[in-house]
Amino acid sequence: MTAGFGVLALIGAAGLLGPLLAARSAWHVPVVAGELVAGIVLGPSVSGLVEPADPTLSLLANVGFALVMFVAGSQVPIRDSRLRQALRTGALRAVLVGALAVLTAYGIARVTGIPHAALFAVLLASSSAALILPIVGALKLSGPEVLAMLPQVALADAACIIALPLVIDPGRAGTAALGAAAVIVASALLFAGLRLLDRRGLLRRAHRWSQRRKFAVELRISLILLFALAALAVTTHVSIMLAGFCFGLVVGAVGEPRRLAKQLFSVTDGFLGPLFFVWLGASLDVRSLNLVWLGVLLGAGAVAVHFVVRPGYAGLMASAQLGVPVAAATLGAATLRAGEPAAIMLGAVITIVVAVVAAGRLAAHQSKVPG
Repeated sequence: MTAGFGVLALIGAAGLLGPLLAARSAWHVPVVAGELVAGIVLGPSVSGLVEPADPTLSLLANVGFALVMFVAGSQVPIRDSRLRQALRTGALRAVLVGALAVLTAYGIARVTGIPHAALFAVLLASSSAALILPIVGALKLSGPEVLAMLPQVALADAACIIALPLVIDPGRAGTAALGAAAVIVASALLFAGLRLLDRRGLLRRAHRWSQRRKFAVELRISLILLFALAALAVTTHVSIMLAGFCFGLVVGAVGEPRRLAKQLFSVTDGFLGPLFFVWLGASLDVRSLNLVWLGVLLGAGAVAVHFVVRPGYAGLMASAQLGVPVAAATLGAATLRAGEPAAIMLGAVITIVVAVVAAGRLAAHQSKVPG
């Protein structure tokens, strides 16, 4: 089916399965899980009502992915002094998780006979700021273990985002490294420019003017800069995930106005984000999912390496994956064999479920602690 308004309405309606399944907190079902299931049902694996290869639909899905990662990066509390104080502990744990991930990935590759140990290591070591930060905020989680977890998650997410293109196609690792460097340098220049404008008071003046005239200028400029970085990423053969996350960090470091945050939330979570996850589900060929055991090993391995480094609920939460497995499933479509992208996503879903349950238990424990 060619993408049109009817297809978009169908995808939007199917995306509601995510909130419906997540509505009952006792089930601990993440929203993205329902959206992925809806996509699988609509895709070629089941009904064939949505064609993920359609250029229009692919473009909208990529815009959604860039926005999801942008929102994730903007939510990293870089300006929080307490976070900077916990940076050393978080960085050490991220390094230890990475070391254990390499050993575990090598074992999984040996057991399964699948020669992707480097890719498995990046998947196992990754965390998802896009998932964990909203959970922490929604449940009002606090305490030293949560504070130390946040920089660990942010650093692991950023490092694995950069490393993924290098391991997904080793033959083009040099090109991917240069592309990643170009995106990072461009992001740093954007930060320097926006910080200068902020110090001169120009950003505040523009904010008040846009709010008074209802022009949404900040949203427009943010989208322009995001798409420019995404274009640079595509041109240099790097995932738009890196562009979105880096620019989100830039906006978060400069200071994101509440009005802009609400506008981005509406655009992303209201339509383009769910569209991306439904499209991703439609892109997964579950008919060839003959590697269920690989997905289970990847999910269990990720949970294990994070829990060994930090036993407790925070360690389980840090194992949650989203952006890196999603990018691996999409970028690796040409290099991974049938069933592997779906297995990677299965592993990610396992870590998400574990992290959500652990967060709920931690919130219940903290609510019982006096003061």
